[in-house]
Amino acid sequence: MTNDTWARVLGTLEEVLGANSYSNWIEPLEFGGLNGGVVTLNAPTTFIGNYVKQNFSDLILHKMREADQSIDRLSFAVGGERRAAAVTKDVRTPSAAPRAEASTAGLDKRFTFDTFVVGKPNELAHAAARRVAEGGPVSFNPLFLYGGVGLGKTHLMHAIAHELRSQQPHLNVLYLSAEQFMYRFITALRDRKMMDFKDLFRSVDILMVDDVQFLAGKDSTQEEFFHTFNALVDAGKQIIISADRAPGEIKDLEERIKSRLQCGLVVDLHPTDYELRLGVLQAKAEAYAPMYQGIEMADGVLEFLAHRISTNVRVLEGALTRLFAFASLVGREINLELTQDCLADVLKASDRKVTVEEIQRKVSEHYNIRLSDMIGPKRVRTLARPRQIAMYLAKTMTSRSLPEIGRRFGGRDHTTVMHGVKKIEELQATDSQMADDVELLRRALSE
Repeated sequence: MTNDTWARVLGTLEEVLGANSYSNWIEPLEFGGLNGGVVTLNAPTTFIGNYVKQNFSDLILHKMREADQSIDRLSFAVGGERRAAAVTKDVRTPSAAPRAEASTAGLDKRFTFDTFVVGKPNELAHAAARRVAEGGPVSFNPLFLYGGVGLGKTHLMHAIAHELRSQQPHLNVLYLSAEQFMYRFITALRDRKMMDFKDLFRSVDILMVDDVQFLAGKDSTQEEFFHTFNALVDAGKQIIISADRAPGEIKDLEERIKSRLQCGLVVDLHPTDYELRLGVLQAKAEAYAPMYQGIEMADGVLEFLAHRISTNVRVLEGALTRLFAFASLVGREINLELTQDCLADVLKASDRKVTVEEIQRKVSEHYNIRLSDMIGPKRVRTLARPRQIAMYLAKTMTSRSLPEIGRRFGGRDHTTVMHGVKKIEELQATDSQMADDVELLRRALSE
């Protein structure tokens, strides 16, 4: 097996696989030699080597044996990246080109600090983002923002980029998703432009990578990200990362990367509370007022939505957008009836399924009693009243029948549950403290 033979094998592989698959996966391979019936093929990265091994190794071996019967098997080695860099060394784009591309990264103009509603669940993340957006000396690196869907991570990332571009346009700011980072990396390998790739990412002043959890399991991309991270930190450049969970909880992310991500400021964006959701709705409604002139909104609608839709801010904003559009089309006031008709599917999907066990835990914590005492046989007043409240909430917030609820409270009879529910209903009408406690628990269980 020689380089000439390998070239002929490549020709047959291109005919079989087609130009696209050939250029993406086969062309980057280099013939490393034949030794004892084993052909070594050098792949630019472990990722490409593993992919070719899993998907094309049988075909490659078959074509090689057609050309040389002495070949027994294939072996893949990682190499060729330096050669690829050397090939592209003299054709690199000027440094101004990457800078222009970075500064015009696709940012949403709506996501600024002015439109970000601050509340208790996100005030620390907002303060940290503001500090980074000042563009001063790097005080914590990286800034790692994490939280569930629709809690404001991407909004804060875009807001930082907007603020930096506005106040310090000389800075080279690059914002992209982890998926875009991976795509650029693979494209650079395919096109043999790794030096361009490295120059682009090492020339930035501030690197922002969104949804970094998508790098999990991508070994070669993680390796390049690790080296990029280290190069920027060593140069005193700011890095901002977001993910849907804390660094230590991202499965299949290399330990050395987890360690680097944890060495800066890690900030959790908590799930929204009622006040924050209401603030978001009020801000959104004010923004819609000029667009939907003449549309009236009845009292209590925003409060109703903030209470009922507790999943995330995106769902909340989408519901209000649909509500305004619907009211405009039918020419009606936005009241509770129209809201329930228009958003029936959203409201149904947002109804959180509360369990009896969750209610028992929450009530036990609120009244500082042991869960075992709540469901136990003791009938002292300090235990009986919280037990009746938990029964009432189980009856009104779950679909469980009275006998089922009774079984979960130590095997009590359904008439005992019925009595407890009735007692709490009566007390709420006469005891304001009792009514406040029940409403507080209901809200806590609904969030």
